Amino acid sequence: MSRALLVIAHGSRDPRHAATVHALVGRARALRPGLRVETAFLDFDTPTVGQVLSSLHRSGVREAVALPLLLTRAFHAKSDVPAVLAESAARLPGLSVTVADVLGPSPLLISALERRLAEAGITAADRATTGVVLASAGSTDPEAIAVIAEIAREWRHTGWCAVRPAFASAALPRTEDAVRALRAEGVRRVAVAPYVIAPGRLPDRIAAGAEAAGADVLSAVLGPSPELARLLLRRFDAASSSPAALPALAA
Repeated sequence: MSRALLVIAHGSRDPRHAATVHALVGRARALRPGLRVETAFLDFDTPTVGQVLSSLHRSGVREAVALPLLLTRAFHAKSDVPAVLAESAARLPGLSVTVADVLGPSPLLISALERRLAEAGITAADRATTGVVLASAGSTDPEAIAVIAEIAREWRHTGWCAVRPAFASAALPRTEDAVRALRAEGVRRVAVAPYVIAPGRLPDRIAAGAEAAGADVLSAVLGPSPELARLLLRRFDAASSSPAALPALAA
């Protein structure tokens, strides 16, 4: 295999994070048996990006598509990922790395959110009387915050009573504040939909906020949903058909 997909997750001290990432990557691998798909982490977990790229290089891979397992283009996508990829490409002769787009926004992510809400008990008949809190991890990057707000606005037009963004860190409102605001507006049923991929500290904070404010429904994190697995491959295909490797990433 001359080209491989390297999925780069953030990593966490919470073991549920890595387990969820591996389950998601495994699902993508099963959808494309002929594609070599590997996983690396920026922090806390192993293997590191450098370790996986070195292993790929030793096995003869000379083209890799690096996919940041991120929902927005915030600090990690703009700084951490390019830096670690550039360092590896510089020391591995002949290795070319193309950086794929982050996962969001995408209709497949909305489908995954709705899948999780349905699994939590929300039916199609509930949409018109249900307000949804789209709860993300949060960021100091204004672009990332604006993307979450726009997703909420667009999702609202699919039949929900209301959709409001919320953030577990770095930005406001918090999950509990968004739930209470919907209650104050007379929304009968409030559901919190975590817009996060894997469990960890910030998803736990979202869950705590939902419970503290008395949300009616809390759906699960996106996790290894079939929609996310398909999205990984869609981002890989787009990067492969239109390579946009930064000069610094091509040794």
